[in-house]
Amino acid sequence: MPALRGRWLPCNLGNVAAVDEALADLEAEGDDLDVLLAGLDPAQWKVPTPSPGWTVAHQVGHLAASDDFTVTAIRDPDFHAARMAEFAAGFESAMDEAAERYAAAAPRELLEVWRAGRAAVISALASVPAGERVPWVVVPLSPAAVATTRLMELVGHGQDIRDAVGARWTPTDRIRHVAWLGIRTRDFAMSNSGLIPPAEEFRVELTAPSGELWTWGPEDAAQQVTGSAADFCLLVTRRRHRADLALNAEGKEADSWLDVAQAYAGPPSAGRRPGQFGPPG
Repeated sequence: MPALRGRWLPCNLGNVAAVDEALADLEAEGDDLDVLLAGLDPAQWKVPTPSPGWTVAHQVGHLAASDDFTVTAIRDPDFHAARMAEFAAGFESAMDEAAERYAAAAPRELLEVWRAGRAAVISALASVPAGERVPWVVVPLSPAAVATTRLMELVGHGQDIRDAVGARWTPTDRIRHVAWLGIRTRDFAMSNSGLIPPAEEFRVELTAPSGELWTWGPEDAAQQVTGSAADFCLLVTRRRHRADLALNAEGKEADSWLDVAQAYAGPPSAGRRPGQFGPPG
């Protein structure tokens, strides 16, 4: 299976942004990627991306398949449960096969399917009654948390697409959701790589694309991470190697976390190679 495909988080995501804010940012992030895809010629949809074995079409196919998965979980939870039981240990393989099927479509057709799926996700998540959760891969999540995982996938797979066609990512403050997700999944990422997560919180200070300083955790924490929010999002989606990013760790455990941080479920991966793309501009 090609590495670094971005999956869904097996954890309790706690408090997240209001669902309306998360959905608005999810829609806007999808619109930005849509502009890029709409301008590609058919040959560019066949260009290999940094994810081995996947072209641009596979990346969009995966996003479309994931959108269908999300809508089904909301609209037909019984079918979702039956499908999860059927997939069992073969869940990732099943999703890869779905991406392959979508990728076989003509680029214009695939783009329209993805657009319809994105709209369906927004509508379905907005329809979830207040206080209810959405059945998910491991545990049910709030609609805002599901929207956050979808936005994280847009950032990760969108970067793969941009790398393939030589486009530059222009991050916005919408990535705060992704940064939060990367921080919230600290314990999962460390445990996933055989490390013992510490009991105490870390201090994380990230500079947003707007220049605003985003902070999480106690100011006097012994373990601290500072740097660019955009770089942190590239790190936790495993789209850049830590050595190529403007991120600093103070403390042994914080340093260890940055080596393994990932905001999506799935086995640990080596990620991208140092210098594979150079520092982001």
